[in-house]
Amino acid sequence: MPQTSIICSSVLGPSCSGQVPPGMGERGGGASGSGDLIFQDGRLISGSLEALMEHLVPTVDYYPDRTYIFTFLLSSRVFMPPHDLLARVGQIYLEQSQQLEAGSEKAMLKSFSAKIVQLLKEWTEAFPCDFQDEKAMAELKAITHRIMQCDEENGTVKKAIAQLTQSLLLSLAARSQLQELREKLRSPAVDKGPILKAKPPASQKDILGVCCDPLVLAQQLTHIELERVSSIHPQDLMQIVSHMDSRDKHRCRGDLTKTYSLEAYDNWFNCLSMLVATEVCRVVKKKQRTRMLEFFIDVARECFNIGNFNSMMAIISGMNLSPVARLKKTWSKVKTAKFDVLEHHMDPSSNFCNYRTALQGATQRSQMANSSREKIVIPVFNLFVKDIYFLHKIHTNHLPNGHINFKKFWEISRQIHEFMTWTRVECPFEKDKKIQNYLLTAPIYSEEALFIASFESEGPENHMEKDSWKTLRTTLLNRA
Repeated sequence: MPQTSIICSSVLGPSCSGQVPPGMGERGGGASGSGDLIFQDGRLISGSLEALMEHLVPTVDYYPDRTYIFTFLLSSRVFMPPHDLLARVGQIYLEQSQQLEAGSEKAMLKSFSAKIVQLLKEWTEAFPCDFQDEKAMAELKAITHRIMQCDEENGTVKKAIAQLTQSLLLSLAARSQLQELREKLRSPAVDKGPILKAKPPASQKDILGVCCDPLVLAQQLTHIELERVSSIHPQDLMQIVSHMDSRDKHRCRGDLTKTYSLEAYDNWFNCLSMLVATEVCRVVKKKQRTRMLEFFIDVARECFNIGNFNSMMAIISGMNLSPVARLKKTWSKVKTAKFDVLEHHMDPSSNFCNYRTALQGATQRSQMANSSREKIVIPVFNLFVKDIYFLHKIHTNHLPNGHINFKKFWEISRQIHEFMTWTRVECPFEKDKKIQNYLLTAPIYSEEALFIASFESEGPENHMEKDSWKTLRTTLLNRA
């Protein structure tokens, strides 16, 4: 797959190389387990779990690279739940602070405490959902309580802890409200379709009656994509790895919700594909079906131009569903040159090489963008998930010496961070509630109903289709 460069955010800091930047310092040589970290050209490539945990925790004269913080916090959940990692951070803090207290090093203790609070701040900002788990929240409270006990005179640290806690609670409350809202939104109704030659009512709307401009529809699809993908968080994507790992024995309380976020976005792709097929198959007249197909081809092309590859793929998938693809008389009237170009971009050969080239081009455009429109990159989500899956499968978690293969997790983190960068882009297009409401709530045919509508539009042409049509008719009549 293409190797695209990284756009760094405030979460990851100025360096995304995994190297120790100037001024950050190395962790003190006297730290326990520091010899269990292996670097190559200044880049951390492996280490024991204990050493990696210690490398996460600041000292008086050391603060970890923010890229490392993000990568380790993200990947550590493959090996242990976040609340256990928090407990270990608390233990290390307690040990270090006791040593400083014993040496009457108040200035150093103040600096050390501030760095621990900064680490916790970055953790709660990057992975707030970790703290939906009661155990994790309890560990956070325990650590901050210890900090305030050890450094009672430091008003700055107390203020930072109060701000950290307030921001986290507000973030969790907002996410909880958003989740409740999403659950209230009904899924598109499944229409059982036509009852043998029954024409749709004249008053029944179709997509062209709501929006006849391919660009506008592509823009509204992009709105929906960005809104839905924004509910996916880095730890949700890491579940792809941890759920597949047979050695992963723990499950955090929020796992069900995290998996739901991924499934909900995947379901949107399927609903859009089925909506496209429904809009085509339910049209009675061939001329209108031809117009509908050409309209969706233009919409897919506009999605491609915007950088919305997920909607583009969903539309193409809908037109390639058997009930639509078999409409040969209709397709014979369609100007397919544009469709052929789209299918070329989504050609699965050579691991979707053409698509990956287009994605790389969109990524480069986004990096050099002068306007918000040029920043949009929405990859084909199923392919992104497969990339993470295969990256996990072809590289082991542990090396022969027992070290964690951190080089693997750098790459997984890099790809997830790039994806998250794309999801944070604000949609620049004006929102049209009427169009979006139709896209999200219009009834869609079941697979059976699609075939019935397809056969009623263009009769079966071979023995297999005739048998299928006969079976469908019998099933439908028995239900009547």
